[in-house]
Amino acid sequence: MTRQQVLDLYFLDARHKLIELAAFLDRVERAEGEDDFRLKSFRAALAKLNGKKKHKAKTVLLAFSDPTKKPIFAAATKAACGAWPGSK
Repeated sequence: MTRQQVLDLYFLDARHKLIELAAFLDRVERAEGEDDFRLKSFRAALAKLNGKKKHKAKTVLLAFSDPTKKPIFAAATKAACGAWPGSK
């Protein structure tokens, strides 16, 4: 597809998602309490969207991912939380 075709097809959906992200950040910033590892990962991922570098989806995914190579013996929690909490 041409750039114009991609814009015609996907722009409104991407605009909607961006507004949803802004609303999420507004809600988080109005709420009391401290940031946790998820919000820190989220902000790091947002920073990866700036500029014209390629592979933005990959770098955003890696901002949430566990960078370690050594397998763990057992999961620390029962459910996924969407971001790596960092080393303990």
